[in-house]
Amino acid sequence: MTPQVLHKLQQLQQQRTEPFCAYVYDLTALRQHTQAMRRALPPGCELFYAAKANPEAAILRTLSADVDGFEAASGGELNWLRQQVADKPLIFGGPGKLESELAQAIEQGVEVLHVESLTELNRLQAVARRSGQPVAVLLRMNIALEGIGGTRLMMGGKPTPFGLDEQELPAALRAIAASPHIRLRGFHFHLMSHQLDVDNHLALIRLYLDKVHDWCQRWQLTIDLINVGGGIGINYQQPECHFDWSQFCQRLPDITQRSQAHGWTLRFECGRFMTAACGYYVMEVLDVKKNLGEWFAIGRGGTHHFRTPAAQSHNHPFSVLRRAQNEPWLRDQPVTLVGQLCTPKDVLARQQPVAALAPGDWLVFSLAGAYAWNISHQNFLMHSPPEVFWLDDDAASA
Repeated sequence: MTPQVLHKLQQLQQQRTEPFCAYVYDLTALRQHTQAMRRALPPGCELFYAAKANPEAAILRTLSADVDGFEAASGGELNWLRQQVADKPLIFGGPGKLESELAQAIEQGVEVLHVESLTELNRLQAVARRSGQPVAVLLRMNIALEGIGGTRLMMGGKPTPFGLDEQELPAALRAIAASPHIRLRGFHFHLMSHQLDVDNHLALIRLYLDKVHDWCQRWQLTIDLINVGGGIGINYQQPECHFDWSQFCQRLPDITQRSQAHGWTLRFECGRFMTAACGYYVMEVLDVKKNLGEWFAIGRGGTHHFRTPAAQSHNHPFSVLRRAQNEPWLRDQPVTLVGQLCTPKDVLARQQPVAALAPGDWLVFSLAGAYAWNISHQNFLMHSPPEVFWLDDDAASA
């Protein structure tokens, strides 16, 4: 927990009398982290933010000064990004794009559109022809991993809904060559999420570049851009052992010499790794009870606010912010932390050791800045939403 967040929570704990539940975001920490990521990248690389990770306006505006652009995965995200960061380049990805969304992307002037299938390419050809405007595309490819180790969430390297099979590439290239309105700028890859291994990710980038080099030679392609996706993970179980971005970037030039020689730009499209650490989910303990030999703490909130633990099937890291006047109801016991929902699946952490706990104490869940509030089933049981606090340069606002 950053000092700014701790100070704000201690202030709020003294002020509040009603059971508390909130998200707290440290925008200063987010800015510093993003700037460090950007500085570490070698020449010839770009950093984009995948808005799906957390599309809050304050997050987007904070990032806009330090990223090269943003990725949208729906027409709704395109509109939202145009409203919040109108001056930044946008790219449009994701499967199952509607014809109306393709037309919207062309009208809004997206920098490049990621094509997921031959069907989508044919659909885009028709839309581009009607618009009369040129469209730059990357072909998203799903390729075999060729011995590279996987992660616990594979987006490719095996049969998935994402991207074109390599066997479809000749047909896609022929279709693009026959379309006067579509220009191939390069390729998009995103085979893994939750990547924590620097060596594996470097090997993956090398595989991408080797593939593109082979394709360019085989079909005499002239391209300038390779989107190597995101997929950099957050180590929720060992928060002190996150992916070593600095080491990764230091070793990256050994792999990217070929891309620089060809004039290819490498684009990183990160989401979770960029924003997760700036967010905290806080809920006040309403009840502490022992049931059939196990301790439970029921908090003001739950997975309808903070779905990350359920989505990841893990015990989410947390700390306890005690109220000094509260006599502990338990000491040095394993506790399951649950919310207010009428389901036994409303669990944020199961049987985790706690030094002391009582009703009125606050549970502070770290690493809550990505795929958290925005992916939660917010209307279930019609509980009121959490408050939101934005901390920036030691100033907080709700």
